[in-house]
Amino acid sequence: MQIGVYGSGYLATVISACLADFGTPVCCCHADGTRILEVAKGNIPFFEKNLQDVIRRNVRSGRLVYSADPEELARRAQVIFLAEDSAEGLEELVVRLASAGGRFQVLSIVTPGRVGSTTKIEKLLKEKGLKSLLVCQPMFFTNGCAVEDFNWPDRIILGTPSSEAVSSLKQIFHPLVMRGVPVLVTNYETAELAREATTAFVATKISFINEIASLCEHVNADAVSLSLAMGLDKKIAPRCLQPGAGMGGIFAESDMESITGLAQENRVDLKVLNAAREVNKNLVDRLLQKVSYAIETVQNKDVGILGLAFKPNTNSVAGSASLQLAQNLLAGGARVRAYDPVAMPDARMQLNGMVKYCESAYGVAEGVDALIVATGWPEFRTLDFVKIRHLVKRPIIIDTKNLLDSSRLRAMGFQYMGVGRP
Repeated sequence: MQIGVYGSGYLATVISACLADFGTPVCCCHADGTRILEVAKGNIPFFEKNLQDVIRRNVRSGRLVYSADPEELARRAQVIFLAEDSAEGLEELVVRLASAGGRFQVLSIVTPGRVGSTTKIEKLLKEKGLKSLLVCQPMFFTNGCAVEDFNWPDRIILGTPSSEAVSSLKQIFHPLVMRGVPVLVTNYETAELAREATTAFVATKISFINEIASLCEHVNADAVSLSLAMGLDKKIAPRCLQPGAGMGGIFAESDMESITGLAQENRVDLKVLNAAREVNKNLVDRLLQKVSYAIETVQNKDVGILGLAFKPNTNSVAGSASLQLAQNLLAGGARVRAYDPVAMPDARMQLNGMVKYCESAYGVAEGVDALIVATGWPEFRTLDFVKIRHLVKRPIIIDTKNLLDSSRLRAMGFQYMGVGRP
């Protein structure tokens, strides 16, 4: 079966490479020949753990090819995944592919769209006499774990009334189905809402543990041990229950905006989600207060930030608490130095050159009044803190991710402050 993936951004690049890794021929296509040529060369405009290796492996094997001819793709592919990062122009794209494709062509819409958008597209196709089979197929990727998320999903959701489309997609995802990954077939609207509701629930979970972490700091409780104790409860689970994290990523805020807007249009008050978003928004203020308390005031102080991406193994700074913290420190009169293994080019576009970027974590530590661990990159655990102790002006570490060994650092003479920890 020939598979097509339309798009040249994050979703399309991940999906086309991972599908090809199943051993199936895949053509990734976009009408913008310049953009698709860069992807074909391996010059993807973002960092995602292990993705470069997957692309190179499948391009070399001939399973993954690239094209700038959507009509040719539609004529050849039996199933096409529409995987643009934005829903802008999605209706026109579906009509274009359906017009050029065969009668029983399956168009699986992965592009995030508002609830009701697939039904609207189906109506448009019927008006034009086009017979393509539509599926709304949300995929749940986390930046930095997208390859893993694709290959080990919790479930596959297929929003469609077509049994033929379900059969085709089960054939494509046969390696996952045989492994026991559940396949949930539902209507368009449920599939569309599943993505937004999942994002909203994760945001609520993160916000809850961050509020409890604030309480821990007042009652001598350890939020890390507490989150482990809670996460071992089967009703709760440990993932996304770590204090200090914020909700971020390239689709998170748009998902929450979309579900909030949908609720307002239908006069439904989402009190829990609104409160969770407010807690998430105020996370950076609490971190800034922690820094200010440690060094009395941030004005005219030198502050180092380790990590600018919103989480490790990605260059995405969308919704990054560390980026917002840098902005707030600058607004408070601090001088900020920063290092991130991959996210500094993206951070530069957001921070307008106000931050001094360093080539290593040791460059950040040099002469600072406080050193902040703002992204949980594993390499920060193995830094030479004896060396850092001699580089900093004041031995203060604020670990917003609870990444480091607090006992060891305190024994070395550091004033260590975590999140929700004694």
